Amino acid sequence: MLTELKVTDFLATTAGEDPVPGGGSISALNGAIAAALTEMVANLTLGKKKYAEVQDLMAQIGKEAAAIQKELVIDIDRDSDAYNIVFAAFKMPKETDEEKAARSQKIQEATKVAANVPMEVAKRTFSLLDKIEEVVKKGNQNAITDGCVAMMCARTAIYGALFNVRINLGSIKDQAFVEQLTNEANKIETETAKREAAIIEYTKTQL
Repeated sequence: MLTELKVTDFLATTAGEDPVPGGGSISALNGAIAAALTEMVANLTLGKKKYAEVQDLMAQIGKEAAAIQKELVIDIDRDSDAYNIVFAAFKMPKETDEEKAARSQKIQEATKVAANVPMEVAKRTFSLLDKIEEVVKKGNQNAITDGCVAMMCARTAIYGALFNVRINLGSIKDQAFVEQLTNEANKIETETAKREAAIIEYTKTQL
Protein backbone atom coordinates (compact mmCIF):
# COMPACT_ATOMS: atom_id res chain seq x y z
CA MET A 1 0.00 0.00 0.00
CA LEU A 2 1.20 3.48 -0.85
CA THR A 3 0.26 4.83 2.56
CA GLU A 4 2.65 2.42 4.27
CA LEU A 5 5.67 3.85 2.45
CA LYS A 6 8.10 6.28 4.04
CA VAL A 7 7.78 9.82 2.71
CA THR A 8 11.01 9.51 0.72
CA ASP A 9 9.91 6.16 -0.75
CA PHE A 10 6.50 7.55 -1.64
CA LEU A 11 8.13 10.44 -3.47
CA ALA A 12 10.49 8.10 -5.28
CA THR A 13 7.56 5.90 -6.33
CA THR A 14 5.67 8.96 -7.56
CA ALA A 15 8.68 10.11 -9.55
CA GLY A 16 9.12 6.70 -11.16
CA GLU A 17 7.97 5.39 -14.53
CA ASP A 18 4.66 3.95 -13.36
CA PRO A 19 1.54 6.13 -13.81
CA VAL A 20 0.50 5.55 -10.20
CA PRO A 21 0.59 7.16 -7.77
CA GLY A 22 -0.37 10.12 -9.90
CA GLY A 23 -2.26 13.36 -9.57
CA GLY A 24 -5.29 11.73 -8.01
CA SER A 25 -3.39 10.13 -5.16
CA ILE A 26 -1.38 13.31 -4.65
CA SER A 27 -4.64 15.26 -4.45
CA ALA A 28 -5.90 12.95 -1.72
CA LEU A 29 -2.57 13.35 0.08
CA ASN A 30 -2.93 17.13 -0.04
CA GLY A 31 -6.41 16.79 1.42
CA ALA A 32 -5.06 14.62 4.24
CA ILE A 33 -2.36 17.20 4.93
CA ALA A 34 -4.99 19.94 5.03
CA ALA A 35 -6.97 17.92 7.56
CA ALA A 36 -3.87 17.29 9.67
CA LEU A 37 -2.99 20.98 9.76
CA THR A 38 -6.57 21.87 10.68
CA GLU A 39 -6.45 19.41 13.56
CA MET A 40 -3.07 20.80 14.64
CA VAL A 41 -4.32 24.39 14.87
CA ALA A 42 -7.37 23.19 16.81
CA ASN A 43 -5.14 21.27 19.23
CA LEU A 44 -2.84 24.28 19.67
CA THR A 45 -5.91 26.24 20.76
CA LEU A 46 -7.03 23.74 23.40
CA GLY A 47 -6.05 24.52 26.97
CA LYS A 48 -5.30 28.19 26.25
CA LYS A 49 -7.09 30.63 28.57
CA LYS A 50 -7.15 33.25 25.84
CA TYR A 51 -9.37 30.94 23.80
CA ALA A 52 -11.61 29.68 26.60
CA GLU A 53 -14.78 30.48 24.67
CA VAL A 54 -13.91 28.19 21.75
CA GLN A 55 -12.60 25.15 23.58
CA ASP A 56 -15.59 22.95 22.76
CA LEU A 57 -15.59 24.12 19.15
CA MET A 58 -11.89 23.38 18.71
CA ALA A 59 -12.21 19.97 20.33
CA GLN A 60 -15.01 19.09 17.91
CA ILE A 61 -13.11 20.43 14.92
CA GLY A 62 -10.08 18.39 15.93
CA LYS A 63 -12.10 15.18 16.04
CA GLU A 64 -13.86 15.85 12.74
CA ALA A 65 -10.63 16.80 10.96
CA ALA A 66 -8.97 13.63 12.23
CA ALA A 67 -11.82 11.52 10.86
CA ILE A 68 -11.64 13.23 7.46
CA GLN A 69 -7.89 12.76 7.40
CA LYS A 70 -8.25 9.01 7.88
CA GLU A 71 -10.68 8.79 4.97
CA LEU A 72 -8.43 10.82 2.69
CA VAL A 73 -5.45 8.63 3.54
CA ILE A 74 -7.49 5.64 2.37
CA ASP A 75 -8.31 7.60 -0.79
CA ILE A 76 -4.60 7.79 -1.68
CA ASP A 77 -4.67 4.07 -2.46
CA ARG A 78 -8.26 4.08 -3.71
CA ASP A 79 -7.36 6.48 -6.49
CA SER A 80 -4.47 4.31 -7.66
CA ASP A 81 -6.69 1.24 -7.44
CA ALA A 82 -9.29 2.98 -9.62
CA TYR A 83 -6.67 3.62 -12.30
CA ASN A 84 -5.64 -0.04 -12.19
CA ILE A 85 -9.26 -1.10 -12.71
CA VAL A 86 -9.48 1.02 -15.86
CA PHE A 87 -6.13 -0.28 -17.10
CA ALA A 88 -7.27 -3.87 -16.57
CA ALA A 89 -10.47 -3.19 -18.52
CA PHE A 90 -8.50 -1.93 -21.51
CA LYS A 91 -6.43 -5.13 -21.46
CA MET A 92 -9.50 -7.33 -21.88
CA PRO A 93 -9.67 -9.40 -25.10
CA LYS A 94 -11.34 -7.81 -28.13
CA GLU A 95 -11.19 -10.43 -30.84
CA THR A 96 -14.90 -11.18 -31.17
CA ASP A 97 -17.93 -8.90 -31.15
CA GLU A 98 -18.95 -10.32 -27.77
CA GLU A 99 -15.51 -9.66 -26.35
CA LYS A 100 -15.54 -6.14 -27.74
CA ALA A 101 -18.96 -5.45 -26.21
CA ALA A 102 -17.92 -6.87 -22.83
CA ARG A 103 -14.68 -4.89 -22.92
CA SER A 104 -16.46 -1.66 -23.83
CA GLN A 105 -18.98 -2.11 -21.01
CA LYS A 106 -16.24 -2.85 -18.50
CA ILE A 107 -14.28 0.20 -19.58
CA GLN A 108 -17.34 2.38 -19.07
CA GLU A 109 -17.99 0.91 -15.62
CA ALA A 110 -14.35 1.27 -14.60
CA THR A 111 -14.13 4.84 -15.87
CA LYS A 112 -17.16 5.79 -13.79
CA VAL A 113 -15.35 4.43 -10.75
CA ALA A 114 -12.27 6.42 -11.75
CA ALA A 115 -14.42 9.57 -11.90
CA ASN A 116 -16.32 8.92 -8.69
CA VAL A 117 -13.25 8.35 -6.51
CA PRO A 118 -11.70 11.81 -7.11
CA MET A 119 -15.14 13.39 -6.81
CA GLU A 120 -15.38 11.85 -3.36
CA VAL A 121 -11.93 13.24 -2.57
CA ALA A 122 -13.04 16.70 -3.68
CA LYS A 123 -16.23 16.55 -1.62
CA ARG A 124 -14.46 15.17 1.43
CA THR A 125 -11.84 17.89 1.29
CA PHE A 126 -14.46 20.54 0.60
CA SER A 127 -16.13 19.56 3.88
CA LEU A 128 -12.95 20.75 5.62
CA LEU A 129 -13.28 24.34 4.47
CA ASP A 130 -15.70 25.41 7.21
CA LYS A 131 -13.39 23.92 9.81
CA ILE A 132 -10.34 25.61 8.33
CA GLU A 133 -12.11 28.97 8.40
CA GLU A 134 -12.99 28.42 12.05
CA VAL A 135 -9.44 27.62 13.16
CA VAL A 136 -8.01 30.51 11.14
CA LYS A 137 -10.42 33.07 12.56
CA LYS A 138 -11.05 31.69 16.06
CA GLY A 139 -8.10 29.42 16.76
CA ASN A 140 -4.64 30.10 18.14
CA GLN A 141 -3.45 33.13 16.22
CA ASN A 142 0.17 32.04 16.56
CA ALA A 143 -0.76 29.27 14.13
CA ILE A 144 -2.91 31.33 11.77
CA THR A 145 -0.51 30.82 8.86
CA ASP A 146 -0.67 27.06 9.42
CA GLY A 147 -4.42 27.31 9.03
CA CYS A 148 -3.95 29.30 5.84
CA VAL A 149 -1.60 26.63 4.50
CA ALA A 150 -4.32 24.09 5.31
CA MET A 151 -6.68 26.07 3.10
CA MET A 152 -4.16 26.18 0.26
CA CYS A 153 -3.54 22.44 0.54
CA ALA A 154 -7.28 21.86 0.53
CA ARG A 155 -7.63 23.95 -2.64
CA THR A 156 -4.87 21.94 -4.33
CA ALA A 157 -6.56 18.70 -3.29
CA ILE A 158 -9.93 19.84 -4.60
CA TYR A 159 -8.67 21.29 -7.87
CA GLY A 160 -6.47 18.27 -8.54
CA ALA A 161 -9.27 15.83 -7.78
CA LEU A 162 -11.70 17.72 -10.01
CA PHE A 163 -9.24 17.66 -12.92
CA ASN A 164 -9.14 13.89 -12.53
CA VAL A 165 -12.94 13.80 -12.51
CA ARG A 166 -13.11 15.79 -15.71
CA ILE A 167 -10.50 13.83 -17.63
CA ASN A 168 -12.45 10.64 -16.95
CA LEU A 169 -15.79 12.20 -17.84
CA GLY A 170 -14.47 12.75 -21.34
CA SER A 171 -14.57 8.99 -21.95
CA ILE A 172 -17.97 8.28 -20.40
CA LYS A 173 -21.01 7.86 -22.66
CA ASP A 174 -23.64 8.20 -19.93
CA GLN A 175 -24.54 11.85 -20.49
CA ALA A 176 -26.70 12.15 -17.39
CA PHE A 177 -23.78 10.94 -15.27
CA VAL A 178 -21.40 13.33 -17.04
CA GLU A 179 -23.72 16.29 -16.60
CA GLN A 180 -24.28 15.60 -12.92
CA LEU A 181 -20.59 15.35 -12.05
CA THR A 182 -19.70 18.30 -14.27
CA ASN A 183 -22.20 20.52 -12.49
CA GLU A 184 -21.00 19.35 -9.09
CA ALA A 185 -17.38 19.91 -10.06
CA ASN A 186 -18.02 23.44 -11.33
CA LYS A 187 -19.91 24.40 -8.19
CA ILE A 188 -17.26 23.02 -5.84
CA GLU A 189 -14.42 24.65 -7.77
CA THR A 190 -16.07 28.08 -7.83
CA GLU A 191 -16.88 28.02 -4.12
CA THR A 192 -13.41 26.75 -3.20
CA ALA A 193 -11.74 29.57 -5.12
CA LYS A 194 -13.83 32.21 -3.32
CA ARG A 195 -13.21 30.76 0.12
CA GLU A 196 -9.49 30.30 -0.36
CA ALA A 197 -9.09 33.88 -1.59
CA ALA A 198 -11.03 35.17 1.41
CA ILE A 199 -8.92 33.23 3.91
CA ILE A 200 -5.66 34.31 2.29
CA GLU A 201 -6.69 37.95 2.42
CA TYR A 202 -7.91 37.62 6.00
CA THR A 203 -4.66 36.00 7.07
CA LYS A 204 -2.63 38.82 5.52
CA THR A 205 -4.58 41.40 7.55
CA GLN A 206 -3.68 39.59 10.76
CA LEU A 207 0.08 39.42 10.20
